[in-house]
Amino acid sequence: MTIKVIVELHAKPGKRTELKNLLESVVAKYGSVQSGFLGSLQYEVIDNPDILVEIADWASVEVRAAAMQQAMNDGAYAPLEDLLAAPFRATVIRQLL
Repeated sequence: MTIKVIVELHAKPGKRTELKNLLESVVAKYGSVQSGFLGSLQYEVIDNPDILVEIADWASVEVRAAAMQQAMNDGAYAPLEDLLAAPFRATVIRQLL
């Protein structure tokens, strides 16, 4: 069953563009070649421009976990530490049957 992952990221003041670019580069590098990654969209929070929300579609929890592990092993998310004001929050959801 497909899943959605909602990720909320709080950029440090003035770092939103860098954070957006990092997310786009990770998706381009890992998402486009990862079977089971179905795509993602980024959103801004209207009343707080330093918060970005990404909603990603995945074929399964297992596929996403493997992709995240590979990205972590490769250090793809290491630059997040310098860009985030708080730890990111990821919520994995699936449609009720």
